[in-house]
This record gives sequence, structure tokens and C-alpha cells, in this order.
Amino acid sequence: MAMEDQNESVFQMLKFSTLPIAKVFVMCLLGFILASKYVNILTPSGRKLLNGLVFTLFLPCLIFTQLGRAVTIQKMLEWWFIPMNIVCGTISGSLIGLGVALFVRPPKEYFKFTIVQIGIGNIGNVPLVLIGAMCRDKNNPFGDSKMCNETGSAYISFGQWVGAVILYTYVFYMLSPPATEDSVADGVKPNTEIADSTRIPLLAAEEGIVDHVSKPLDWRSRVKGVMAEVSSFLERSKIKQILQPPIIASILALVIGITPFLKHLILTDDAPLFFITDSCVILGGAMIPCIMLALGGNLIGGPANSKLGIRTTVAIIFARLILVPPVGLGIVTLADKLGFLPANDKMFRFVLLLQHTMPTSILAGAVANLRGFAEKEASAILFWVHIFAMFSMTMWITLYLNILF
Repeated sequence: MAMEDQNESVFQMLKFSTLPIAKVFVMCLLGFILASKYVNILTPSGRKLLNGLVFTLFLPCLIFTQLGRAVTIQKMLEWWFIPMNIVCGTISGSLIGLGVALFVRPPKEYFKFTIVQIGIGNIGNVPLVLIGAMCRDKNNPFGDSKMCNETGSAYISFGQWVGAVILYTYVFYMLSPPATEDSVADGVKPNTEIADSTRIPLLAAEEGIVDHVSKPLDWRSRVKGVMAEVSSFLERSKIKQILQPPIIASILALVIGITPFLKHLILTDDAPLFFITDSCVILGGAMIPCIMLALGGNLIGGPANSKLGIRTTVAIIFARLILVPPVGLGIVTLADKLGFLPANDKMFRFVLLLQHTMPTSILAGAVANLRGFAEKEASAILFWVHIFAMFSMTMWITLYLNILF
């Protein structure tokens, strides 16, 4: 009888670790089929539009509703280790990446690229999909489906802001194109100087100075001048790059969520302005299927013509999916023993472990595209790492559930 119970327990763990990955695989496969030349519905421009909708609308709506409704001041104090876990994961992953880069010796210009591809995991989109897929099952090990989904999504969303800061500072720096002799000799700064030179006449006209003839400034001209100065400051300080829609949604959710008056005005079920939240809930529900369809469609191009070489590519995939998770498990276990984690909160621990288990961040590829460096190499890594992550995540999730339950 005990043996039967043990076999049933093992089967349940395999079920809950395999089914979410299977659901992700099916959604990605459908996106792949829709983007294929035989169907050709998800064209490159269509995928770009879908990615834009997810990033600027669906994901912020999901973060706003899930995080805002769950967070309180007390919970913010209890959840402090979530952003710290992301920072620790980035540091440990980058150190592993440094060791791998020193060992495999990638082409010189891709040394920092190799470190970043191992050090930066997907802490947002894929974990949200996995939590949603797991909690949808009424027999999931975390209890009530609705509470499971809301709590897990809130934990993941709480760490989004620090992930974005890391992405648009550390990753942005690490993926800078290698300096060439021509660019250093010429000292070319095309984007900033051209932009500034084209804006000078417009700003002069707005400020009422045309052909050196002073004109009185009205309040609208003054406001435009102030806005131009603010925009210029944000551009120079790179705050504009950090304040992306998901981060703005996280900040709004935290501010409204910890302010009782605003929370009861907007976020609670009987709030006078709940129709705003309900609209965001509907839009946020589109995030998971859309991001998976877009991800599957993005894989249609295959691994492209990467200059990394097979040895470096295999090393990056192996390190990200096999070497990083055990270190993450050690970090979370140590934090638990030191009393940094809320007592008896298994979902909290599960989310922390997931943050160390994910494949390379899709947004790291977006930064490579933004920097105009290693786009094909980033696409190749994202292609292969997400293919093999289907198998590695099943293995690690099975282990985590056995440890937690």
C-alpha cells in the first residue's frame, strides 16, 4: 500500500512538472506553424506587432492587476528577497559565464556576449506562463487555482523592475559593439549629434527666437521648452530606457497597492473604478497565448548564420540550463536557512527557484538588436536554448516539487 502511494506521488509530481511545459510547447508549436511558409499568417511584421502589443499593453496590464491586488506594505517587507534573488542570480550566472568563456575561448568580440547569455535568464514571461499553466489544474500542489495564479504572478511581477534595471544597464553595457579603428579615429557619434543638430531650429522656433528676433513667449511655448529639456535629460541619463511599460506598470501597482484609499478606489472587486481593473484583467489574459505564439514564430528562422561556433553555442546552452540551476538552488536553500524567506510559503520558494532555471532572456536578444551587435548570434542562442529548455525545465521542476512537497 505504501509503495502504491509512493508511485502515485511520483506520478503526480511528474504530471505537474511535465504538463506546464507541454502546454508551452503546444502554444509555441502553433506559433511556429502560423509563421511557416505554408500558413504565413505570423509574418515578420506581424510578429513584431504582436511582440509590441505584449510588451506595451498585455504584460503591463497583467502585472498591474496581479501585483496591485496582492501587494501590501507588510508583503513588500516580506518579499524583499525576490529582487535580491534576481541580483544574486545575475552575479552567480555571470561568474559561471566568465568561467565558461575563459574555458571555451569564444571569438574575442563575443567574450562578453557569452557571459551575458549565460548570466541573464527569463525572469518574467516564461515563469508567468508556467505558473499560469500549472495553477490552471484544480489539483495543483499549491491549492486553490485562483489564489495560486494570483500569488505566483504577484511574486514574479514584483521582481520585474530589478530585472529591467539590470537589462538596460549591465546587459546594455556588456553588449556594446567592439570599437573599430575607423570609428575611434573618426570619433563619429551619429545618433546624438545628428539628433541634436536637427532639433536646434525646431527648439529655437518654439522658444520664439527666429532669425535673431526676440518674440514674447506664451505659456504653451514655455511648457514645450520645459518638456524638451526633461526629455533631453531622460535621454542622456538613460532613464527612458529603464522606464519601460512593464516597469511603469509595476511602479503604479506598488503605489496603488500599498495605498488603502487608492486600492479600494480602483483594485478591489467592489471599487467604484473597478471597471478599469477588470478591463486590464481581460487584456492581461491575452499575454500568455500571444507571447508563446510570438516566441514560436520567432523560431521559424532557425539558428541563422552564427559566428559563435558549435563549441561556444553548446557551452552556453549547457551552462545556462544545467550549471546555473544548482547554484540557484544553493542560494535559495541558504536564504531559507538564514530566515530570509516567509515561513511555509512554498509558492514563494518555487518562484525563487524558477528564476534560476529559465532559459536566456528574450529581451537580451532585443538589446543586442538595439545595440546593432551579434543579432544573428543572439537569435541562434535563443533558438537552441528554448528548444532544450523544454527538457531541462521538466527535470528541474520535478526536482523542486519533490523538495518542496
